[in-house]
Amino acid sequence: MAESNKSAPREFFIQGLTSNGRPFRPSDWAERLAGVMSCFRPEGSVGPDMHLQYSPYVRPTMLGGVKSVVVSEALRDLEPLAYHFVLDFARDNDLQIVDACPLPERQEKS
Repeated sequence: MAESNKSAPREFFIQGLTSNGRPFRPSDWAERLAGVMSCFRPEGSVGPDMHLQYSPYVRPTMLGGVKSVVVSEALRDLEPLAYHFVLDFARDNDLQIVDACPLPERQEKS
């Protein structure tokens, strides 16, 4: 039986903590990284305010009180160099990378 729906791209978090648990500085690093990556978007993304929005592939967030960036592996298919830039940024700055675990879809009541 062929699989009818494509699985969603995996995501991972880059946490603003170094491998020894120290907070990464500057404090706005997540917004800066996401801002640099904001031009990478799905094909056909248009609109008057697109230049004011983060990319759906790299977005800042808070994770357990820690500044983090959510990275979609779909970025690798769109632009491999951008994907490797994000990973290299994390590695070069000794930041923790954590796989995101997908949440089960909520079932509707009948």
